Amino acid sequence: LDQTLLHDYIFEWGKLKDKCCMALGLVPMYNHSYKSNCEYFMDFEEDTIAVKTVRNIKKGEELTINYNGDWNDPAKLWFEVSKAKNGQ
Repeated sequence: LDQTLLHDYIFEWGKLKDKCCMALGLVPMYNHSYKSNCEYFMDFEEDTIAVKTVRNIKKGEELTINYNGDWNDPAKLWFEVSKAKNGQ
């Protein structure tokens, strides 16, 4: 999996982060932003991911998540983030 394009779409999974999952539905549509307007929650017992806004969203504004897991985590990602994807 690490050597395919799917690697960029998986989430670490489990309390020990010793597994991975591929989110389906709308979750793969969320782009990254270090100033994201949404956050996601993982329910390992129910095998679900829920997305929730962290502030009011303006009409026409793209919904974004921070790929680091926490909506405000500034840690560098495995790819170069453009200013447009950085919410600036």
